[in-house]
Amino acid sequence: MTKLMAIIALAGLLVCRAEGRNTQMIFNCRADNDLYSVLTKSGVKCARYDTASEAVENARPGTAVLILADGYPEKTTDIPAAVFDAAAKKNLRLFVEYPAAVPGLEIGEPQNTNWERGVVSSDEFGDTLPTLRILGIQECRYVPTSAPNPMIVVARIAGFDKAVYGIPANAQPILFEISERNLLVATTKLSSFVTGRYAPTSGWKTIWEHILTKLDPDVRVDLQWTPDVTPVYGVSEKLPSSYEKSAFDSAAKWFHDSRLLVTAQREPDIHKLLREGAEQVATPGPDAPVGDGSHGLLEGYASAIQADGNQRQRIPLRADCQAEAAMTLAMDGMINNHSNSRETARNLLDYIYFTSGMCKGGRGNPEHPAFGHIAWGDIAPGWLIANYGDDNARVLLGTMLTAACLDSDKWDEMLLRGLMANLRTTGPEGFRGDRIDMAQLEDHGWKYYEQTSRVNAAPHFESYLWACYLWAYQQTHYKPFLDKTKIGIRMTMDVYPQGWRWQDSVERSRMILCLAWLVRLEDTPEHRGWLSSVAGDLLTLQQPCGAIAEHLNDTGGAGHYWAPKSNEAYGTSETPLIQQNGDTAADQLYTTGFALIGLHEAYAATDDPMYKKAEDKLAEFLCRIQVKSAKHPYLNGAWMRAFDYGRWDYWASSGDLGWGAWSIESGWGNAWTGTVLGLRLKGTSFWDMTSHSQVIKQFDKVRKDMGNG
Repeated sequence: MTKLMAIIALAGLLVCRAEGRNTQMIFNCRADNDLYSVLTKSGVKCARYDTASEAVENARPGTAVLILADGYPEKTTDIPAAVFDAAAKKNLRLFVEYPAAVPGLEIGEPQNTNWERGVVSSDEFGDTLPTLRILGIQECRYVPTSAPNPMIVVARIAGFDKAVYGIPANAQPILFEISERNLLVATTKLSSFVTGRYAPTSGWKTIWEHILTKLDPDVRVDLQWTPDVTPVYGVSEKLPSSYEKSAFDSAAKWFHDSRLLVTAQREPDIHKLLREGAEQVATPGPDAPVGDGSHGLLEGYASAIQADGNQRQRIPLRADCQAEAAMTLAMDGMINNHSNSRETARNLLDYIYFTSGMCKGGRGNPEHPAFGHIAWGDIAPGWLIANYGDDNARVLLGTMLTAACLDSDKWDEMLLRGLMANLRTTGPEGFRGDRIDMAQLEDHGWKYYEQTSRVNAAPHFESYLWACYLWAYQQTHYKPFLDKTKIGIRMTMDVYPQGWRWQDSVERSRMILCLAWLVRLEDTPEHRGWLSSVAGDLLTLQQPCGAIAEHLNDTGGAGHYWAPKSNEAYGTSETPLIQQNGDTAADQLYTTGFALIGLHEAYAATDDPMYKKAEDKLAEFLCRIQVKSAKHPYLNGAWMRAFDYGRWDYWASSGDLGWGAWSIESGWGNAWTGTVLGLRLKGTSFWDMTSHSQVIKQFDKVRKDMGNG
């Protein structure tokens, strides 16, 4: 047998091997095609030809030929009718993808998808991949046609991994068989499953092993490949002793490698796009210059994955992302003595407070009711008008920690202005509300908001301001900081959990920080009980791997944060990563990073080992699932929003209008995760690290400027 194979190889015909038997499988594709590459790396050797005609001509009768879409997505696969005729005469089993024409089929012009996903539409793949199972065919472009019993279709469907509302009538076939002609047709490029980052990985392994066996029953290949974007460690992989330090280093380095730091050369184009209402742009190439923070930091990466595996940048210049990134970089400067990180952190805070327009205009005028507030973002009119309380809070928290790491009082006045501005627009019950726009402040004045009663039991929007106020009270002993906060927290805890807006993992993870800091100031059984109640309920969702499962309230959501209630609703609003409780997703944008800082501060405040144990498990999980990618270095070291801890893969329902499963925000959970890893390395807490702030020196001046002197 070995001698025969050698003779055949010398003759130029490469043979496919499977389970010790000889079988022949012929490819028409480029040498870098994913399927061809994975097969050869899996120990299978196959013949490859540059044209479909050559492939069919050289195939033995009764064998398999795969004609793949080298021109995708721009150009469909042009297969001459004579090739189909020749294949039929030789009784070949043919697989074609993204064809321009197939005899006997009416094929339309290529169509793009937006919110559509792949769906298994038959029992062809067995129990491993049952009917209604959802598949990610990223940026799918397909040729429309009709097929009576497709194996896979593409459609707009809701669900985590199952199309819970069924397959709509307008679904389009993606993979089907014409059995009387021994023909399998894919209307898109299924063979780009590695480059295109099709998900989940396990599903595509099943699909391709089944297709190959269907084409040649002698083939029983175990396909193995490493996705271009993977978690750093497996679920049970033994961790090196320095894994947390490595994760922190990668998290800090990511900001420099992310291509999100704006350069002077790029700034005019970014500003022009923002003024025109654009929010996304193609990612610069690997040789693009790296910014130093003096022109700001972009918002992050959009979830949609392009055919080449890249992701587009989200270009808003958010205030919160600048400050949160600054604190991670400042930690890197302190821990690793990286001067470029220290300088970038300084520049980012300077950008917020002095260079950009986010603290200028009315916000910089002591006579204006918006004085001291920080805009949601810069340049784009829709971002400049808004004053979000929770965004302001994370700017202020980022400023506190960055200043402490850099041992600087440069931003103390601006920090105190922001604290006082938000306090004076917080009502008597301690609630500020989600946002107050510039026009509202100009119409009503700040005293209206200070004096008007309102209740907003929504920790996502309120609780981080309460944390800021508690910190500010510790620094200044200005009683309104404490008094308003205690009233707001008490009223929120009095209606916990049914009276909270969302009643989910997001709100619980946010609430822990202010409750921990309240214990710092007033260590009472009641305050410890509140902390224990919220944290304890959240930790009932912590998995053995350390993940915190997403969890919806009994109605499937609340407010504007609902799981889609129909296929048509998918992709139309802000939504969770899960469709129903029990779906195995962890949310690194909204939940885990904030849970990590909350648990870290809770343990520091109480010395309760429950918080320490949970924090350690969560930190390990986050270190394991940090992104590793040599092919896409601008993603390496970050955390994507979604992770499926059941499959150990980047996967979830991706119907959020702005922040889908594969999105990365430069601030928020991404920055808080890196920062807490840094605090753990230093053996300190946020509260203790910032305890030597000198903001009190600016207090009298700021009170006078605010009209409170």
